[in-house]
Amino acid sequence: MTRTLTFLGLESSCDDTAAAVVRMEATGPRILASVVAGQTALHAPYGGVVPEIAARAHAEKLDLCVEEALAEAGVTLADLDGVAVTAGPGLIGGVMSGVMCAKGIAAGAGLPLVGVNHLAGHALTPQLTEGLAFPYLLLLVSGGHCQFLIAHGPEDFTRLGGTIDDAPGEAFDKTAKLLGLPQPGGPAVEAEAMSGDPKAVHFPRPLLDRPGCDMSFSGLKTALLRARDAEVAEHGGLRRQARRDLCAGFQAAVTDVLAEKSRRALREYLAHAPEHPAFAVAGGVAANATIRTRLEQVAAEFGATFAAPPLKLCTDNAAMIAYAGIARFEAGAQDGMDLSARPRWPLDRSAPAMLGSGKKGAKA
Repeated sequence: MTRTLTFLGLESSCDDTAAAVVRMEATGPRILASVVAGQTALHAPYGGVVPEIAARAHAEKLDLCVEEALAEAGVTLADLDGVAVTAGPGLIGGVMSGVMCAKGIAAGAGLPLVGVNHLAGHALTPQLTEGLAFPYLLLLVSGGHCQFLIAHGPEDFTRLGGTIDDAPGEAFDKTAKLLGLPQPGGPAVEAEAMSGDPKAVHFPRPLLDRPGCDMSFSGLKTALLRARDAEVAEHGGLRRQARRDLCAGFQAAVTDVLAEKSRRALREYLAHAPEHPAFAVAGGVAANATIRTRLEQVAAEFGATFAAPPLKLCTDNAAMIAYAGIARFEAGAQDGMDLSARPRWPLDRSAPAMLGSGKKGAKA
């Protein structure tokens, strides 16, 4: 860095409305402010995120989050060098809300506009928080995505594998719903699992019998449904301890799969002989303490530095978007008022689609 850059970041790809201010200095990045307005209460009656409700909430809250972030950072629009916004992938209504808000701010203040891939925001978070040097291995594991990536640069990623169906976070949410637990499902299942026996119910470990780094979590959800139904049929209902055991067994299965696939990904990554081997994990599921601890142990097995963002930066936030925007801007990227929202936007565009593709391109 030869100059100081201060960026406003906006994030609205799912059910968190966020704004942040990040300043890049010669000594590295600093998060001056990070504001997140959640929508849990809005979606709770429906057992999951309702896209239309999410989009409307973003439209109502974005300007308020921006105002709060600027005040918290102690800056005005005149102090900014650019505006970064999630332009995809995500729920299209929410992404559009963020893009339109960012365009208005950029046009009104005469600031550069930079569209950011939401996945790149997660992928670059270990640089923002830990200062990891490229190349590093990343496990991006969240509610909507799960893939192993070698990060070579801010917009240069090689995918080694990923989920061929449900992402782990989605599987956690569906598990919580099947067991009558509140949303978001990840923290609820993790809390129940703390008092459960992970060996009380056996769950499969999908795709461990096949080579490679691809994963599958849909079958775990089906296995849990059957185990729950067997418990209800035998005892006339779902006992509290049985629910805890189901959560513990499910979490253990996900953890085992992620750990073994991480070993395979690390072998592929280390074959490139990186000067400073590092394994990072990012995304909402990275907040799960059991999974986080196990992945740290795997990294230690291979002598790689382990990096995981602070818990508040694992879930969706705008600080990662502001930082990714600065990285793109420094590389010479800038978008115009024709920036469009993208429901699909794979990081490794040279890799074949894992979840199929449509008229607007690969989903992942």
